[in-house]
Amino acid sequence: MMTEQRQQAQEATLDFPLEGVRVLDLSRVFAGPLCGQVLADYGAEVVKVEHPQRGDDTRDWGIRIGKTETTYYNSMNRNKRSITLDLQTPEGIRIVHELVPQFDVVIHNFKHGGAEKLGLGYDVLKAIKPDLIYCVIAGYGSDGPEAKRPGYDLVVQGESGLMAINGEAHSPPLKFGVAVVDMMTGMGAAQAVLAALYGRSRNGRGRLIELALYDSGISLTGYYGLDALQLGHDPERYGNAHPSIVPYGMYEASDGPLIVAVGNNAQFERFCRQVIEQPHIVEDPRFATNVQRARNRLELVPLVREAIGALPRELLLQRMTEAGIPCGRVAGLHEALTCERSRRSRLVQDMPHPVVGSTPVFAPAVRLDGERLPIRRAPPTLGEGTRELLQQLLAMSDAELLALQQAGVLTLPDGPPEA
Repeated sequence: MMTEQRQQAQEATLDFPLEGVRVLDLSRVFAGPLCGQVLADYGAEVVKVEHPQRGDDTRDWGIRIGKTETTYYNSMNRNKRSITLDLQTPEGIRIVHELVPQFDVVIHNFKHGGAEKLGLGYDVLKAIKPDLIYCVIAGYGSDGPEAKRPGYDLVVQGESGLMAINGEAHSPPLKFGVAVVDMMTGMGAAQAVLAALYGRSRNGRGRLIELALYDSGISLTGYYGLDALQLGHDPERYGNAHPSIVPYGMYEASDGPLIVAVGNNAQFERFCRQVIEQPHIVEDPRFATNVQRARNRLELVPLVREAIGALPRELLLQRMTEAGIPCGRVAGLHEALTCERSRRSRLVQDMPHPVVGSTPVFAPAVRLDGERLPIRRAPPTLGEGTRELLQQLLAMSDAELLALQQAGVLTLPDGPPEA
């Protein structure tokens, strides 16, 4: 675990690429908040606007942490500040309008037409700040007949064909373990915002960015999607195996599962001779090349499975490592998060929490100049920055904040300001 002093020293020396960029995050749930989190990781000041009472929907999803956070919320909201505003009130919208000139990016995932109805549409905010980068995340394309349909990861996994390519051949379609469509969309949104910021630095222009979950789901089908177009029908499903490379997948050793990833003919020869000690397999002309191995997988896979099943996992891993064959143990999730490899990489760090003392938070996966990007802020409690940020950015007085709290426009969870 990184000490507070070490973290402060790292932050003092690290040149954050987005330092000075401000992002107003009006989004909720997964894709939009992930976009904001990525930008925050690179140093942007991301201010998350939440409903005064309930906050982001995900504050009620997953395992409860403290009074207003959950595991789900914490996974998408590190390095941000939180302010509360009721955007169904004229005062809440007025405050957003007053904030916009001081921000470079706005992110939202309102239903189609919802931002315009509130007075937060692109044309309105662009008139306030002409070089604004405005990022919209929706379920479906804004120019199609389904524009008003709400977007949900699971629905799009089904509609885009992703569930049809996941799972074993004779099992029903299966969703991915995490919300991969939301994740793809959020990462794509962050990339688009970064590109727009770079473009604006050269030409001074703002941008309207739009992403649809459905489009991201189709993109995620990758080579499976192109296979389907070439075949004219759905490709076969192979579960933990690879559709084009054999042997490549999960196998059961005599004492547990492992991953075998034989990527070329030289590796296959070493695998047969040095690892499973079955030279007759590599000498069989049916298995001479990967194309032939894939074509004859029904004959090859049982032979490999039997040979692997007769040997202990650690011996197989040792032999494959010595032979230069990619391999690994199949770990449980808790095991993976707490193993020495993850601890050494500081991928999970304990951050201070005002109620429970500390809570684990994922660190960014990126390293810059040899250092992992730090967690500058733990995921915020609901509205923790309302008073400080509105006073700093809009010079609001304590009396104004108190009046807005009494009117239900915002909440000040650290207590009402003194009159």
